[in-house]
Amino acid sequence: MSGSRVILIIDDDSGIRFVLRKALERAGYLPHEAADGEAGLKLFREVRPNLVITDIIMPGREGVETIVALRREFPATPIIAMSGGGGGSADYLAMAEKLGACRTLHKPFSLAQ
Repeated sequence: MSGSRVILIIDDDSGIRFVLRKALERAGYLPHEAADGEAGLKLFREVRPNLVITDIIMPGREGVETIVALRREFPATPIIAMSGGGGGSADYLAMAEKLGACRTLHKPFSLAQ
């Protein structure tokens, strides 16, 4: 199912996944969802998306670990990291950029962002 319009959303918040999925579908993309990094990595191997949007703070395999694993296995895939994890959110997002995220978003963010 690989294609230039496939996007993987990894977030433990089902509401965030729902909003992103609906917005991406309306824009003509084919979004897939995972509730944590482990499930996201498994799904990535199945659908081979062209972009990953991942939360940073999640139970189980969190976003930084997920970014490191994706960079190791799929180094060319663009990754957008997002976090609303309180006061340390900027630190987490800065770390995500250092580890390979090409863009970061502070939650809440607008769909235009």
